[in-house]
Amino acid sequence: MNKVWPDARAALDGVVKDGDLLAVGGFGLCGIPEALIAGVRDLGVRDLTVASNNAGIDGVGLGVLLETRQIRKMISSYVGENAEFERQYLAGELEVEFSPQGTLAERMRAGGSGIPGFYTRTGVGTVVAEGKEHKEFDGETYVLERGIRADVALVKAWKGDTHGNLVYRLTARNFNPGAAICGKVTIAEVEELVEAGELDPDEIHTPGIFVQRLVHNPDKKSRIEKVVTREA
Repeated sequence: MNKVWPDARAALDGVVKDGDLLAVGGFGLCGIPEALIAGVRDLGVRDLTVASNNAGIDGVGLGVLLETRQIRKMISSYVGENAEFERQYLAGELEVEFSPQGTLAERMRAGGSGIPGFYTRTGVGTVVAEGKEHKEFDGETYVLERGIRADVALVKAWKGDTHGNLVYRLTARNFNPGAAICGKVTIAEVEELVEAGELDPDEIHTPGIFVQRLVHNPDKKSRIEKVVTREA
């Protein structure tokens, strides 16, 4: 039952392959699995499709994989802080599928719950609904969105035990729970690692049944996506 691996590279080796669809947790730079992202970079796998709220910033988060050209397609709701992302997209080097934020979260949750698709009003009449099935319910038009079932999910938690049970803290409890359940294989990066039985069952956000591998990364540095200050 011990799911702990010595480091991110070891946990990823033999799991992440060329052409995989990855679901990656985090919101902006909050709750992103930086050690695991660096491990994917070091593996050298390519042609990845990544479903994530964001694309990181230049040199941080998923921006690391954009710089090494390992991502072929992004499925995201917000990508506005990454100059390299913009350059690759405008040059036709990167495929992008925009998904409204709530829709993207529900696509991950649905995929992990065995729901292949769902209807939503969000995006009807915009480019995100083009080419998708539409259906009317109670006089309103809805668009069909597909659930996301990722080959591998990479998530970040505040605390985890050796059985893979996870607890998220504050804003880091964002896309991580949904990403964790939608992966065929889920690898978690945790700041604090405890023995099985030490977590209060009522505090667990992601049960260990969804997590196959675990990496301890005690680095608790916080990053600010965009620093805005005012004169004193």
